[in-house]
Amino acid sequence: MMIAALVVAAALSVPPKGSIAVAFVLTEGATMIDFAGPWEVFQDVHVDSRGASMEERMPFRLYTVSDSRSPIRTSGGMQVTPDYTFADAPAPVIVVVGAQGGKSKQMLDWLRRASTHSQVLMSVCTGAYKLAMAGILDGKKAATHHDAWDDFEKRFPKISLERGVRYVQSDAVVFTAGGLTSGIDLALHVVELYFGREVAVRTAAYMEYEGKGWMRSDG
Repeated sequence: MMIAALVVAAALSVPPKGSIAVAFVLTEGATMIDFAGPWEVFQDVHVDSRGASMEERMPFRLYTVSDSRSPIRTSGGMQVTPDYTFADAPAPVIVVVGAQGGKSKQMLDWLRRASTHSQVLMSVCTGAYKLAMAGILDGKKAATHHDAWDDFEKRFPKISLERGVRYVQSDAVVFTAGGLTSGIDLALHVVELYFGREVAVRTAAYMEYEGKGWMRSDG
């Protein structure tokens, strides 16, 4: 299996305010590991810097967003109350979309805006369907869960599906990961783009995550 299929990725710059807002899109039936895996990665990033504030040492600010603030049931029955709605969520720098049931007009419109105003828009597993439904992946490469390959190709013929990869960079902003744990790999790759290989390796070690699928092929 290939580790990753990528276009050339430029390093990402930390916003001037020093914090990186990460929005996790959640609707009914959201698959736990698709958002919990990347969430754990981003929350575990610590950047060593003498005299730095806690915000600077823990640079990612995480929150959830949905159609409403009503509690939703994720896979396995866990209940989550979203922090924001699509109407009032802070502007995200990174957006994470995992497998889930919802596909409201509000969600799709919000994702379209995010694709032009965010630094990173990443899907995990069949979260790629949401980006495809929003038209964000037309004419681009994408990855999704292996069980969905045939259906995805039939439903979205304008998208070039990459099989057998952990993740693929679709354009300068959009990244799509395969199933489940692939989201951890993609999140670690995003950490590397911001803070370099050393910080990403340290984060993976802290998590006791031994997968190597996140490592850039040019590194």
